[in-house]
Amino acid sequence: MTFRSGFACFVGRPNTGKSTLTNAIVGSKVAIMSDRPQTTRHAVRGIVHRADAQLVVVDTPGFHKPRTLLGERLNDVVRTTLAEVDVVAFCVPADDKVGPGDRFIAAELARVSRRTPVIAVVTKTDLVGRDVVAQRLVEVSELGDWAEIVPTSAVAGQQVDVLVDLLVARLPEGPELYPAGELTDEPEQVMVAELVREAALSGVRDELPHSIAVVVEEMAPREGRADLIDIAAVLYVERDSQKGIVIGTGGSRLRDVGATARRQIEALLGSQVHLDLRVKVAKDWQRDPKQLRRLGF
Repeated sequence: MTFRSGFACFVGRPNTGKSTLTNAIVGSKVAIMSDRPQTTRHAVRGIVHRADAQLVVVDTPGFHKPRTLLGERLNDVVRTTLAEVDVVAFCVPADDKVGPGDRFIAAELARVSRRTPVIAVVTKTDLVGRDVVAQRLVEVSELGDWAEIVPTSAVAGQQVDVLVDLLVARLPEGPELYPAGELTDEPEQVMVAELVREAALSGVRDELPHSIAVVVEEMAPREGRADLIDIAAVLYVERDSQKGIVIGTGGSRLRDVGATARRQIEALLGSQVHLDLRVKVAKDWQRDPKQLRRLGF
């Protein structure tokens, strides 16, 4: 039997369901999810193990016309990833008409498709009727010369296996790239920071999401307690007014963020966690090269 291994990346404008699809394909949560644009800020790898293949799925930040230095850096992450993978999946949501953002990405992918196959994926098909899905498939087919076009719903599990088969078929022959059972190569500290940011993004006002960055400053088992991990993390925002939004009245919102994040982190680490969260202002960090470096971008 021929064994295939390699990398596939999901690209699309912000909030097209790339992270939800990544998690559905891997069968475990490796990418944080939110209905806010630019939730994903770096390339997240999820690993699919099959008898005939090992598929490494790379979820990328939403490709967009950037307004800040952070936005430019996120686009750079996407372009770098596109140059390194064996197959690309271009995600367009069924519940939203094809627009300028999709055409911008299709133009970028036209250059990529000369050397790397691109599969167009119509996501979120569970949210609309069959007639709308059919209309979206026609619109997507007119955007470019795609290797395949597949309608899917990660939430309903529709055609996810079909998409995986199509991606695997385009991988080169080769050995396993990661040990059996490994689902991601994300460092635990990065995943913890992302889970805190996901909890913080839940329910905040629209002006806040891009302004939140999370840094885990300490993470270690408590002395004399093998069953308890102490984690200290800082949520950075850009303005004092945003700090108030994240903390909430009497600290109520930050407590909720901590409780939500702690449950997810305990599930990830398989251990009890004591989570200490603080909020600091890093003025206009999205536009400041020094602060972006300090925050890991």
